[in-house]
Amino acid sequence: MIHCLWLLAGLVPREIAETMDKRKLEHYRNLLEARRLNLRTSVARTEEDGRAAQVTDSAQDIVDRASSSYQKEFLFARSNSDRQFLQMVEHALSNIAEGTYGECEQCGDEINERRLEAVPWARHCISCQEKLERGELEQQAQEG
Repeated sequence: MIHCLWLLAGLVPREIAETMDKRKLEHYRNLLEARRLNLRTSVARTEEDGRAAQVTDSAQDIVDRASSSYQKEFLFARSNSDRQFLQMVEHALSNIAEGTYGECEQCGDEINERRLEAVPWARHCISCQEKLERGELEQQAQEG
């Protein structure tokens, strides 16, 4: 009851605030780990599909060859996209481990919780992300 009154008055004891932060971090960690598992599964499946496409590449018909070539290009692009996405997710998990998760990598401000809920692998706050997309900021080299 006392903790409820403190919360209502805006006087949150440090232990409660830290526990809430730990819960939020655990929530984001769980979201990111689930996404990482899905991406790893997708990458593995795409690699298997790519190997299967190479085995059936002995098609004689020119239409079959064109279709096979398109399929290989599509699988390569999908695999590449999934790998880049996986790097972003792993980078966010690394930030959680280092204690820097939720900080904009450009300006150092805190990334809004609603943004992290929608995009838990976000590296930039909304303002910096918009500037980045307009070409007003250079994206820092991604570690990986």
